[in-house]
Amino acid sequence: MSGQQPVLPLDSASKIASYAIAPEKPNAYHAAIELSQAIHRINLINTTAWSPSFINSHGLRILELGCGQGTCTQVLAEAISSSNGHIDAVDPAPLDYGAPFTIGQAQSHLSSGPLGKLITWHQADPLEFLSRDQEPKWDVAILAHCIWYFKSPSMLGRILSALKGRVKNVLIAEYALHATEKRATPHVLASLARAGFEAHREKSQENIQTTIGPAGIKKVAKDAWWKVQRDNMVVPEPELSDGQWEAGTVIGKEFVEEVEKEIGDERVKSFLVAARDAVIASVEGIGSVNNVRTMDVWVASLSEV
Repeated sequence: MSGQQPVLPLDSASKIASYAIAPEKPNAYHAAIELSQAIHRINLINTTAWSPSFINSHGLRILELGCGQGTCTQVLAEAISSSNGHIDAVDPAPLDYGAPFTIGQAQSHLSSGPLGKLITWHQADPLEFLSRDQEPKWDVAILAHCIWYFKSPSMLGRILSALKGRVKNVLIAEYALHATEKRATPHVLASLARAGFEAHREKSQENIQTTIGPAGIKKVAKDAWWKVQRDNMVVPEPELSDGQWEAGTVIGKEFVEEVEKEIGDERVKSFLVAARDAVIASVEGIGSVNNVRTMDVWVASLSEV
């Protein structure tokens, strides 16, 4: 960001975090999570990969796919709040999914706040949403930390194909399977262990369904006739807890219990247990799971070939 005006200043993070739904009783832990998530997404939007799409863009029309509870949506809305922009935010999850607040509760809360008029929520599969009506077009489509939720890389390819001719750019942010900080290595290993397990489960609602790194995303994009215009690597701030959460779910005894219960193939079972052992060893090497950092994030802007 050297020499370039940021889209959003970092000191706006507290204001943005305050838009999110929160417990009735003030909760320092919850507030810290919301603040770190807002800071992370401000850092994404301020990268040289994403920021050109927002600077001097009046009336920016955004299509956000995989919006979830609106963690990124509220940052995007703040970025366009003074320029008469609008966001169509799409997610297929049931509105009663999520805890401690459901997706429906979180989205409704944002809708009732100062940014509500800038957002239209759509509970729909992204491909189904795009096929409903071929008329709507947007300036940018944004996929922020949602690609790993897809059941396969081919779903990303189908979405990119469906976006052709309907957006100027596709902005992507996804974990890079790379750890600049040593303490983020357990997050990388845990993600691979989790993805290996989910690949052998018929039904799953885990956050990770498919792991794909920057090289894989670039290949899928190329096959769908998109190219990378600009890209950056973001090293998340220490306070971002995603790495701790993911490593914690893998080193917990529930992971092994579920593997024993659901996996019949002895080789697959052995691999998953060994993958968990690698996460445990990596965590022990940095002291505890509380010391785990979140891995690097690849940020890119795609344009049609």
